[in-house]
Amino acid sequence: MTWKIVADSGCDLVTLQGLSENVSFVRVPLTLQIGSQLFIDDDGLNIEDMLELLKVTKAAATSACPSPDAYMKAFEGADNILVITITGGLSGSQNSAQIAKEMYLEENPNTKIHVIDSLSAGGEMDLLVHKMEELIASDLSFEDVVAEIEAYQEKTKLIFVLAKVDNLVKNGRLNKVLGKVIGLLNIRMVGEANPEGKLELLQKAKGQKKSVSASYQEMVKAGYQGGCVVIAHCYNDKICQQLREMILRDYPEADVQIVPTSGLCSFYAEEGGILMGYEAF
Repeated sequence: MTWKIVADSGCDLVTLQGLSENVSFVRVPLTLQIGSQLFIDDDGLNIEDMLELLKVTKAAATSACPSPDAYMKAFEGADNILVITITGGLSGSQNSAQIAKEMYLEENPNTKIHVIDSLSAGGEMDLLVHKMEELIASDLSFEDVVAEIEAYQEKTKLIFVLAKVDNLVKNGRLNKVLGKVIGLLNIRMVGEANPEGKLELLQKAKGQKKSVSASYQEMVKAGYQGGCVVIAHCYNDKICQQLREMILRDYPEADVQIVPTSGLCSFYAEEGGILMGYEAF
């Protein structure tokens, strides 16, 4: 039996290392529009150029989800397919994947497909993809893999820290007054993805040092006890190293991974932002 893990570009992982011959990983890109310029969030995207244009463009920039056809093409060639999308609370990617599943199964009724709404983005999606890879490697049945990944998702969370929120304000996803406060007073917005998959403010921390402390406090409060952490960052390796040091101080055996944000996550987190997924059990 062949397996395929399909993720949209709310996931930061471009490839998965060490996959067996019967498992493949496909990333389906969202598109980003800034003014008249369109960016495809694939391997060829120059994120630095995209962010520079985003910075100087006053009009609202938008993102668009993959089409059902794009998902259907990604499904080809596998017997068992696991699909994960950025939160359906912020994107139509989840709906597009569900439509693609129904259409694909009409033509390929023997294929097994399960679509997961991550209710998140960035580091938490990355954690879930790594767990899928691990479960498939354990030679479990499709049904058992689905049950295990759903149980695991109940124990993962996302913390984000944003140093800039211009694009969120432009898109109407954040109050303009709060946006000005964050921009002018060196305030970092520390928040989480809530159970409905919406972004929720937890704390406003002044400066990066305090935002690191606030983030870690929120992780521990939510149940972090030294499990896996994936910190996806947009050109801010320093905060990643500070968080890693803080986590390893209390949990020396913790697995803390650091990855650059995808184009989509960079688009919304902006320069200096992080989207950190962690196990809360």
